[in-house]
Formats: sequence, C-alpha cells, structure tokens
Amino acid sequence: MPIDPWSVFTANFGTFPFPSTAFVTLVDMAIYFALTFNVGRARSKYKVQAPATDGPDAFQRVLRVQENTVEQLALHLPLLWIAAFAMDDIFAAAFGAIWAFSRVIYARGYYQKAKRRHKGFLIGMLVNIVLFIGALTSVIASF
Repeated sequence: MPIDPWSVFTANFGTFPFPSTAFVTLVDMAIYFALTFNVGRARSKYKVQAPATDGPDAFQRVLRVQENTVEQLALHLPLLWIAAFAMDDIFAAAFGAIWAFSRVIYARGYYQKAKRRHKGFLIGMLVNIVLFIGALTSVIASF
C-alpha cells in the first residue's frame, strides 16, 4: 500500500469539531508570541542580557506582562476547552475572545504604568470565572 505524505494534511482537513474555540486558542497563542517578542525587543532596548530579569521599570513591566500572561494561560486554556466540550463551541469562543482582548488591554496599560494593568486583568479574571462556572455546572449536570 503506497503512503501518501500529503494525507497527513488532507485526511480530516476542515472537520475540526470545535473550530471557533480552536481559532480563539490560536489568537491567544498569537498574542502570547507577540508579548514574548516584546520581551526580546525590550531586552535589546534596555540592554538587559539574558538570563537577567532585573532592569529598568519599563523593562520589568514588559517582562511581567509576558510572565503574567503565561500564568493566566495555564488557567484559561483548560477552562476554555472544558467549556467548549461541556457547553458549546460558540459560548467558549466568545468568552475566549473577550479574554484575548483583555490581555491586550492589560499589556497596553501595564506598558504605560503598572497601575494601569487592573482593567485588563479584571476583565480576564471575570471571563475565567464565567468559563469555570459554566464548565463546572455542565460537567456536574452530565453525571
């Protein structure tokens, strides 16, 4: 039986079960890539050589945005996907999109001043609470 190397890419192409949640997950990852890239740029701009994490306040704010985002992703992604499976793809994706937007608000505020990070953080945390409650109640209801 001949092996078609392209079948890996075309076997189930376009049949992803939760396309909206998957798309939002990719948006989340794109935002994380951008924030990580910003740390590299800030290292260069403020002359902070790796592995150092100490530098001017402006550098530390850029670094904290990236670090806090990875911390929040550890909470957000499981909640997002459990909500998609237990509830609805569109429900999860809608709240996932709001979360992604909240990280942009968080980053823009924090880059300007540490005290300006609260609005984005609060929106993101509220989204995760909604996803948690929705996922939890749906999972419990399925027993």
